[in-house]
Amino acid sequence: MSSNSDPLYEQYADMDFTDAMPVADVPALAKLQAEQSGKSAISIRVDNAILSAIKAQAKVSGADYRALISDALRQFVEGRTLAQVVRETIREELHPEN
Repeated sequence: MSSNSDPLYEQYADMDFTDAMPVADVPALAKLQAEQSGKSAISIRVDNAILSAIKAQAKVSGADYRALISDALRQFVEGRTLAQVVRETIREELHPEN
């Protein structure tokens, strides 16, 4: 194993976690992980055409499709319209901060 910046790395580097339970199977750990990460795993149904379009856009932009979905949901919650997003993007492209 390689060195790590985690101060506890050396203490646990040689331990065998092969038989360890996944965090998701330990409710208290799953809750703690969700609280610490600031994100929650969810399961939703999305139209195939929408998902395909998002995945295609993600592939072109080199982004993760889940991040694009999260961004779209954030924009919806914030009440931002597509026109506002386009305006902001154009402004950023025309006047990038140095």
